[in-house]
Amino acid sequence: MGRKLDPTRKEKRGPGRKARKQRGAEVELARFLPPGKAAKRRLGAGSGPAGRRPLGGGRGGGGGEREPAGQTAHGRSGFSDGNSKWLAPAKAKKTQPKGNHVELSSDGEVEEGSWEMEEEEDGSSEEMVDDYGASSSEEEELLPIEKAALKQKPDREGLSEDDSEEEDEEEEEAEEASKQKMGQKEEEGPDLQLNLDIDEQFKLPTSEEIEKEDILFISEPPDLHVIHQRIQGNMEVLQDFGVKREEGRSRQEYLALLRRDMAAYYSYSDFLLTKLMDIFPLPELIKFLEANEVPRPVTIRTNTLKTRRRDLAQALINRGVNLDPLGKWSKTGLVIYDSTVPIGATPEYLAGHYMLQGASSLLPVMALAPQENERILDMCCAPGGKTSYIAQLMKNTGMILANDSSAERLRSVVGNLHRLGVTNAVVSNCDGRQFPKVLGGFDRVLLDAPCSGTGVISKDPAVKTNKDEQDILRCAHLQKELILSAIDSVNAASETGGYIVYCTCSVMVEENEWVVDYALKKRNVRLVATGLDFGKEGFTRFKDRRFHPSLKSTRRFYPHTHNMDGFFIAKFKKFSNAIPQAQKAAPSTVPDTIISEPLPKKKKLEGSKADEEQKPPQPALKKKHSLQARKRPFKS
Repeated sequence: MGRKLDPTRKEKRGPGRKARKQRGAEVELARFLPPGKAAKRRLGAGSGPAGRRPLGGGRGGGGGEREPAGQTAHGRSGFSDGNSKWLAPAKAKKTQPKGNHVELSSDGEVEEGSWEMEEEEDGSSEEMVDDYGASSSEEEELLPIEKAALKQKPDREGLSEDDSEEEDEEEEEAEEASKQKMGQKEEEGPDLQLNLDIDEQFKLPTSEEIEKEDILFISEPPDLHVIHQRIQGNMEVLQDFGVKREEGRSRQEYLALLRRDMAAYYSYSDFLLTKLMDIFPLPELIKFLEANEVPRPVTIRTNTLKTRRRDLAQALINRGVNLDPLGKWSKTGLVIYDSTVPIGATPEYLAGHYMLQGASSLLPVMALAPQENERILDMCCAPGGKTSYIAQLMKNTGMILANDSSAERLRSVVGNLHRLGVTNAVVSNCDGRQFPKVLGGFDRVLLDAPCSGTGVISKDPAVKTNKDEQDILRCAHLQKELILSAIDSVNAASETGGYIVYCTCSVMVEENEWVVDYALKKRNVRLVATGLDFGKEGFTRFKDRRFHPSLKSTRRFYPHTHNMDGFFIAKFKKFSNAIPQAQKAAPSTVPDTIISEPLPKKKKLEGSKADEEQKPPQPALKKKHSLQARKRPFKS
């Protein structure tokens, strides 16, 4: 069998520029050569052939006799005196093996050691064989580039120092020339880029092109890639309108095209997109629209009535849930990234250890800051997330009146309160607008008013197209009625309370700042700080309207800024139970500002009946005439 060559100790081979010899090939060569050739190889390596010894004599102790110079020259019939420089003999020297290199002798025995041939720079004329038994001297098997390298190698080795210095100088000159060419390309680069910018400058399409696109939209879906590029180009022009605009084109034309493109790209109605463009600057509007296309993170609230957040997090992690704390502003919230089990069906959820609740829904309760042993009203409580959070902060003390006008939605409220272990809540089904007449004198009131839902478009994409001006005004009218009822339900003389928190999941000014400003005018309340460290300030002016300066204390939350649903929060402090004089004559729950739709007028009836209805009532005459009319048939 013989010992195999250790592949880890095999030295690198290859006809590199600096490689003069190859080591380790003798061992592999012995496997493929017949015993006769192996013996010749061994003898040639040991004493050297007679034809390769110097003319002046051989090495002492070498095998064989000396041959005359003529015979040696005759033996090298392929060479002449002109290339005597090429006939320098190779010096053979036996070195100690660095590794387990072995050689086979002519007898087939394994011998340790290796022969290292120190050849001259021109190489030896001995035939070299690769690992697979192929002769490397056969030029037929060499590639053309290898042949060229072999030809250039003797020429470079035979150069003097002066020639090598000249070659080095030539190489340096070539490098400098290449650097100059690269510099010219870099100088030409900005010019080329400018030319591209000029060619790609945004241009407004003509009215004919827009009409053609509208016709194509009917039969084929729009090309969203082209629309997106046009939106980006339009935005760049509007940000530097004085420099990049086309001559003779107004800003309104660019805005109209931008609104049309964004409505087609993001699938919004023209009305809603116009409203949003009035609220947000253009760069922020794009971020808001993009954020609405992505769902918000799933968040849960720990029920501290039954467990702690640390224990709940560990239990959910053991079930394969990837989670993190919601933020420094919340001590009970957890954000869920992914889960191997359904979050709404774990044993912890069924046991009431947590509640699935959005991050923005925690903020109104934190702003309300309920205290123990207080009487609190949650006017629009369904589905019970905020109510249970209030009970959690009150530690099941005091009393909470959970009210909602929808009996169907109250079923979920009752189920959640039982599951979470809330024992201080009373559930009622009343109209919030009539609530001061039913029950009052609360320390704090939370009003999560029904709204248009423009802050939760990621949950309900139908809001993009199914809302119009009448819907916004109808919601605003209802919210004004509810906020007056909520203020009237609070006792201003409360020792610990007297606070009202108004919140909506909308970003419309008509449903937020407009309603709050209306309440400031109609009741003896003032705005106070919400106690939240983040969020954007509310508007004190919007288009041609001016609101109370204290609206800066209100807070707005956006999906693209805070990664939560769009929300608005305002906190009132009631300082007097008296109603201002201007409001005494009118009912306390009917605002006099917005009327959604005028009532249809009654049509005039023909004949004497219409005249009788319009005249003042005359019951005696009517009764007399009716009796006479009844008696006439009997007389006849």
